[in-house]
Amino acid sequence: MDTLLYFLLYLIITLVLLFLCTITQHFLDKLANLPPTPFPSLPFIGHIYFFAKTIPFHRAMSDVSRRHGPVVFLRLGSRPVLLVSSPSATQECLTQNDIIFANRPPLLNGKHFGYNFTSLAWSSYGDHWRNLRRISAIGLLSSHKLQMLSSIRVNESRAMITRMIKDNKNDPIDMRATFFGYTYNVVMGMITGELQGVEDSSEMFQEIVEEMSRVTLEANIVDFLPFVGYWFGFKADIERKFSSIQEKRDKFMENVIEKHRGILEEIGDNGHDQKSLIKVLLDLERGQPEYYTDETIRNLLLVLVQGASHSTSNTLEWAFSLLLENPDTMTRARAEIDNLVGKEQTLRMHPAAPLLTPHYSSEKCIVGGFSVPPGTMLLVNVWDFQNNPQTWKDPEKFMPDRFTGKNSYKDYNFKFVPFGRGRRACPGENLAMNMVGLALGTLIQCFEWEKYGEIDMGEGRGVITPRIQPLRAKCIPRPFLVDLL
Repeated sequence: MDTLLYFLLYLIITLVLLFLCTITQHFLDKLANLPPTPFPSLPFIGHIYFFAKTIPFHRAMSDVSRRHGPVVFLRLGSRPVLLVSSPSATQECLTQNDIIFANRPPLLNGKHFGYNFTSLAWSSYGDHWRNLRRISAIGLLSSHKLQMLSSIRVNESRAMITRMIKDNKNDPIDMRATFFGYTYNVVMGMITGELQGVEDSSEMFQEIVEEMSRVTLEANIVDFLPFVGYWFGFKADIERKFSSIQEKRDKFMENVIEKHRGILEEIGDNGHDQKSLIKVLLDLERGQPEYYTDETIRNLLLVLVQGASHSTSNTLEWAFSLLLENPDTMTRARAEIDNLVGKEQTLRMHPAAPLLTPHYSSEKCIVGGFSVPPGTMLLVNVWDFQNNPQTWKDPEKFMPDRFTGKNSYKDYNFKFVPFGRGRRACPGENLAMNMVGLALGTLIQCFEWEKYGEIDMGEGRGVITPRIQPLRAKCIPRPFLVDLL
């Protein structure tokens, strides 16, 4: 009996202390002029209890914002997080406070897949990042380079159509694999200067990317609740998974580099008026081997190939799902194919990254009149305000006509930011727009399409949000295409 009384006494004291800690933290936040903070923020776990749901993370974040406002300060376990979900707050963070938020948070993803935070995607803002960005632009992503390499995109779109006709036996087509293969072949062809064609390695790379997505989701418990990771041994197990996948990534890209190193050593500059990105990097390695190491080259190429193939193929899959669900739009798009109708509309309803890649504050700043401390992770929920009735009329409707007459998504200011803004905006924006437009236009023009069963528009989980079920569809080549090919 005494034991039970002591247990109850300890339990009551513990609950009282937790309550006092929670109340004290709440008033300290008020005194520090932090943005609105939902009550209560529980000791150790903070606001993680908000996200113990089966819905995707960006939708749970949206629920929080619509209850507590467009600028919210959260504690996700051990990490302070600023959640912004409005065009004006996003503009303030990524323009006025752009340099302050130009870093990345120390997450396991950046440690392992970002080569200890030295990759283009994960390195801190500074000379190293600027150099990687410059090389990427000059060698692959500038308007001039994209125009110069346009034949690779055109040839790969023709190769995609040819493969679809050859494999078409009235069976539904796996559009996810088709789109990933197309985007992977385009970017790899642009990097190496050759068309990948039928004998490509896209399936192998797609498997690696899917493994990365799974382990990144598992890593959240360690990133935000490190004490749980240590106590229950999760951290060591997850780190092993990260290391295993990273070995596969390294080996994959090392094989690509060594193949082309051998080719370039054999033929030299003969017949190469324009240097491919991989040749530029290998030339730099010979001149500055202490900086342009094999690891640096693998690092940069993996970021470019994965960024272009994974996010763009997801966008294409969502786009085609919407077109199949709206056959009238498909018909109108075919009639005026050069306008690329539906491309940007898809980026509004289903942005590839609903939460922009996290930013990290380097010093104290002011957002929305509130004080944001240094070391705060910034999450911009573009999905929320791109699907908010306060920002867009009838946001749940697929209405491509709302984009008629606009030259660019930037005409909508910060109501529409699928590629982010500021210094850390996606460097592959122009490439993605080119690939999406060409692929959609080609498929709409060349085939008659029909749904295969009902289309499940449910969203899966991941930084790049996939469809829960891969899209499958049936197609019939149009008569002119059969004659042409």
